[in-house]
Amino acid sequence: MRTESKSTHGRNIIKRWIPNFEKNFFILPISIWMIFFMAVPILYIVFISFLQRGVNGGIDFTFSVENYKRIISPLYFKVFFDSISIAFITTLCTLVLGYPFAYLVVKIPKRFRILAIMLIIIPFWTNSLIRTYAWMILMSTGGLINNVLIKIGLISEPLEMLYTYGAVLVGMIYTLFPFMVLPLYTSIEKIQKIYIDAAEDLGANPFRAFLTVTLPLTMPGVIAGCILVFIPSLGLFYICDLMGGSKVMLMGNLIRNQFLVSRDWPFGAAVSIIMIIAVLIIVGISVKLVGKKIDLEVF
Repeated sequence: MRTESKSTHGRNIIKRWIPNFEKNFFILPISIWMIFFMAVPILYIVFISFLQRGVNGGIDFTFSVENYKRIISPLYFKVFFDSISIAFITTLCTLVLGYPFAYLVVKIPKRFRILAIMLIIIPFWTNSLIRTYAWMILMSTGGLINNVLIKIGLISEPLEMLYTYGAVLVGMIYTLFPFMVLPLYTSIEKIQKIYIDAAEDLGANPFRAFLTVTLPLTMPGVIAGCILVFIPSLGLFYICDLMGGSKVMLMGNLIRNQFLVSRDWPFGAAVSIIMIIAVLIIVGISVKLVGKKIDLEVF
């Protein structure tokens, strides 16, 4: 009896171990990738942020917190505030424009949905720098937009649209618009019509049904889209460089300049860490607030 119980116990251990082994075996490559290509670089950035710039550039291995003290200055605070503002406005505009678009795509016949989705994805087939240069040509003083406005009599002289905050916003919204639409489309498509029919049977008009049923159920897509737009908009320095010129400076441009132009790697690393912390705080607060709102509306 003891021998049988021991063998049975051994077989049970093997049965439990084999599935865990398979799971860990497939997770191991991803874990190694995340450790070496994400965790290690971030830890290295944290490490050099507490060092000093060398005389001729590079890194002087002397511990210091001066890099973080420099960020508190009004100049860099303005850059940080402008970056957060443009990222927030970009996220809001893409959400306001993308939600109705995704909603309409879901409502059209299925045979036309593939075409609509393809129209959203097609811009990814072209390099984003080429598309940004195309917008620069359109918005220049001798570009198509100014020529059309002059010919129809709305303006008498070309408008200065390039190298402004407005131009940067246009470039950000255009570039990041698909990142908002695709999660929204997926989230809206999953809603079962039976829920909306139930709300209408209980006396809710279409607008009320949208607010109480459709919008809460699509909040995961809204959160995913906002995160996918907000975070990249802080780091797309090339749009700010091309369409904003030297008149607009954002966090991405500041970090790029510190690493590649000024060769002040420790200060650039400190700015990067502050931006990462700020993004994590903002995203965490947003997810928690939206999650509470969903719970209240569901109950």
